[in-house]
Amino acid sequence: MFNVKAGTVMKINNTEIKIIQGDITELKVDAIVNAANNKLEMGGGVAGAIKRKGGKIIEDEAIKLGPIKIGEAVATGVGELAAKYVIHAATMGLDHETDEIKIRDAAKSSLRLAQKLGVSSIAFPALGCGVGGYPLLAAAKIISQEIFRHLGEDNSKIKEIVICLFDKKAFDVFNKGVISYLEHIVYKLQQGPFSTVDAIIEIDGGIVVIERSNPPFGLALPGGFVDYGESLEDAVIREVKEETNLDVVELKQLHTYSDPKRDPRFHTIGTVFAAKVRGIPKAGDDAAGLEIIKISEIEKLSFAFDHKKILEDYLKARS
Repeated sequence: MFNVKAGTVMKINNTEIKIIQGDITELKVDAIVNAANNKLEMGGGVAGAIKRKGGKIIEDEAIKLGPIKIGEAVATGVGELAAKYVIHAATMGLDHETDEIKIRDAAKSSLRLAQKLGVSSIAFPALGCGVGGYPLLAAAKIISQEIFRHLGEDNSKIKEIVICLFDKKAFDVFNKGVISYLEHIVYKLQQGPFSTVDAIIEIDGGIVVIERSNPPFGLALPGGFVDYGESLEDAVIREVKEETNLDVVELKQLHTYSDPKRDPRFHTIGTVFAAKVRGIPKAGDDAAGLEIIKISEIEKLSFAFDHKKILEDYLKARS
């Protein structure tokens, strides 16, 4: 029997979330999630461990249900395992390539299928982090976001969500990353929709953007969430300083964007400001990098959220 190491536990509504180090194939939960390829062939990693412990009958049943689209999930029996279902969530194709969207969709599909199956407990591995090689902390935050979204939006009947990591390195990253991230969302950001601010800063004929260090990745305007007790203006001044090292000297509120789908993580309502600044731009700890992009380059660049539309609206109104 694999020695199980229990980490931090927290509750959201009526659902308990646990981080443990152990062997997912030995857990007595209603459903375990397999980080699958879209052909549902069970080779190495989590899939291989499930097949070895539960039997080839699991793979045979899965292949009959495939292939599926990357990001989708299907359920099979469990063979000799203690669970009731194996949920096969496709995080990649046979090329073993994965990314934020694939992992996000796979986590979302797994939770929705678990809800449909009526299970009360489900266990996840570190989706995409095995043969897919996806960064552990980024995966932890993506899975956290989808857990929070599901528990908030879907009237979930799931009472226990376990994230089970096989090795100590992954356990340590998830144990800190998942719980601290969820606690920040639940206890500081409340239940949403969440208020955000963004700043459009023009310098030398270009626009200041940051390269995001957390999912969703891509270029973005400097900005972030409004903290409790903080005005929109104070929030955007703070975020600009934190992410670009620039001091705001003048602000003009431009527009508020409220499409519920504008942010893949949560429902956010974002207010955009034009900001005049002083100082030398430098990427802060919250950003992976900083650039001053030419206006002519905006169309061909990839942005997070709806920030390309925001810039297009700004330039149209300015002309």
